[in-house]
Amino acid sequence: MNPKLKSVLIHSSLFIVTFITTTFAGAEWTHGKSVLFGEFTWQDFLSGLPYSLTFLGVLTVHEFGHYFTAMYYRVRSSLPYFIPLPPIPFMFGTLGALIRLRERVKTSTQNFDIGIAGPLAGFVTAIILLWYGFTHLPPPEYIFTIHPEYEQFGLNYGNYVYNPGFHEKGGVLPLAGKNLLFIFFEKYVADPARVPNVYELIHYPILFAGFLSLVFTAINLLPIGQLDGGHVLYGLVGYKWHKRIASVIFVGFLFYAGLGYVHPSDGWDVLWYKIPLFVGFIYITLEALQLSTRDRWMYAAIIFTVQYSIVSFFPTIQGYPGWLLFALLIGRFVKVAHPPSEIEEPLTTGRVILGIVAIVIFIICFTPQPLQLLFIEPAKDAVALMGF
Repeated sequence: MNPKLKSVLIHSSLFIVTFITTTFAGAEWTHGKSVLFGEFTWQDFLSGLPYSLTFLGVLTVHEFGHYFTAMYYRVRSSLPYFIPLPPIPFMFGTLGALIRLRERVKTSTQNFDIGIAGPLAGFVTAIILLWYGFTHLPPPEYIFTIHPEYEQFGLNYGNYVYNPGFHEKGGVLPLAGKNLLFIFFEKYVADPARVPNVYELIHYPILFAGFLSLVFTAINLLPIGQLDGGHVLYGLVGYKWHKRIASVIFVGFLFYAGLGYVHPSDGWDVLWYKIPLFVGFIYITLEALQLSTRDRWMYAAIIFTVQYSIVSFFPTIQGYPGWLLFALLIGRFVKVAHPPSEIEEPLTTGRVILGIVAIVIFIICFTPQPLQLLFIEPAKDAVALMGF
């Protein structure tokens, strides 16, 4: 088979599969219709399209921002690889997308331009879609079409339905987080009477997919290694300072993610195995810093000790364990250091401004706790909180 044709078939197949899995995910998040449980109709599939088209729209524009910039500089690059996730409950349908540069980028300017093009293009697309979503919100009664059991309480349903006693059979309450950009849209763009309850954001597909797009944008803009934000930071400060700043940010990210994951309230019947396993996890993740074995164990022990001490004195402090997976992926595959460019050159004033804009985008898009699942146990009338 012709290599070019084979490549196109691989990329298009991944996109089609990801489109299907994200549409399944959209149907489940929006209407609770799972292809794995019960009857699933063609109409149910179509109901997932607003979510999948919004989410994949931002991801596609993001990746082609990288791709076309690489083409402009005549740097050989693959088409986007979309990463599908199986349609299992509480999954987003995709882990995102990426392109693969098939040759080394020669100059730091080219590296900066290729790196920043994706998140800027995706961010602008997300802003447009979110603006549309927030200015075309359905009336507040829309939620009764999803949850008819709420209608008995009227528009004050929030005072009743999120209490453990309301859910006699138990259930799961997804709680969406907030970032600065979302707060801006809610306060200054949307009709306040139509802004969805934080527990119900998942039923507004354009908003929820746009929110996830911002979360993915922030992850990509982490100023670490060869993530998009790492390319930006490298262009702004150079190799030496990039490594220093990225190391501090990575350790801070890992520290926050695991804060409270091991808690004194777990009891020693759990702590005796949870502590060594978690310290081992930190050790593995710290591979990102490319330290010696002794130093990695030392830093892993220090990080855990400080985390455990903080939650011992302040038991309510909680990080976001959902970030631990991303910290592990960065530690194993991305690393902290950025390889030096063949040709180092200072950025132009315009590019420095764009770099600062990218940092601002990261700040306003980053959500400390993007999504939490509150598991209600009816037998005990208890709510268990798990970061996701």
